Amino acid sequence: MKLITFSTENTPRLGMISADGTQIIDLHAASNGDLPADMLSFLQMGDAAIDAARKLAAHPPAENTIPFDEKLLRAPIDNPQKIIAIGRNYAAHALEQGIKPPDHPVMFAKYPGAIIGANDTIEWSDALTRQVDAEAELAVIIGKRARNVPREAALEYVAGYTICNDVSARDLQFSDKQYTRAKSLDTFCPLGPWIVTRDEIADPQNLTVRGLWNGTVMQEANTGEMSFGVAFLIEFISRAFTLLPGDIISTGTPHGVGVFRDPPVFLKDGDTVTIEVEGIGSLTNVCKVMRET
Repeated sequence: MKLITFSTENTPRLGMISADGTQIIDLHAASNGDLPADMLSFLQMGDAAIDAARKLAAHPPAENTIPFDEKLLRAPIDNPQKIIAIGRNYAAHALEQGIKPPDHPVMFAKYPGAIIGANDTIEWSDALTRQVDAEAELAVIIGKRARNVPREAALEYVAGYTICNDVSARDLQFSDKQYTRAKSLDTFCPLGPWIVTRDEIADPQNLTVRGLWNGTVMQEANTGEMSFGVAFLIEFISRAFTLLPGDIISTGTPHGVGVFRDPPVFLKDGDTVTIEVEGIGSLTNVCKVMRET
């Protein structure tokens, strides 16, 4: 099942895409209000909400569907309590930095205010940064409260999966000597285009991840190359603090990012970035540089 947030009149709505991909089902309207109108409230209802959505998908009321149009899509969730990102989680990415792969997950935060959706614009001021990079990542959406979760049960706490572009201002990252500002600028967390429920991803550790700039492949790997898989990450993180429905774990990026190429390359005004994750789809955004003199 593909869960979405969509908008027809500047009012975000909870929806899902029909099995044949041709229709958007308004879940709030189709359920006569039994399901909420926003994704976070839906996820907070847990498996019962997903079961109800699945039943509606089988026989959606025609009056509560509209033809699918990707231009209607918004970020599937834009108000999680937490976005937890994982650094250097692919050994080859650590090695391209000249750094030994870590012996435990490296965590940092991205602010929810950085979230944008598919086809939204990644924007930055050239007075603030001139070294903007992209990172292709599988993102995990938590579906129920998780604290001290054992690894063998960890995937039961996942609502689904989506795509994240961990956009990064490398000059800020290296000058600050930490990640928060560099990775949380407004628009620096493209997310989407939808959430694929966990039942449709048989193994999150066997998915191809690709990052393309202007159609050229920059990154490509399999999630099986992660140093720490999704279940391990949920166990590790939930020992430190409670994960809540809607929280996002962005699981790290493969090698091939712009900054560690020889010579380094960075995103420019008008560039198009597409992130692909097998079993989910693709997330595309265009870049805009705001010139300041």
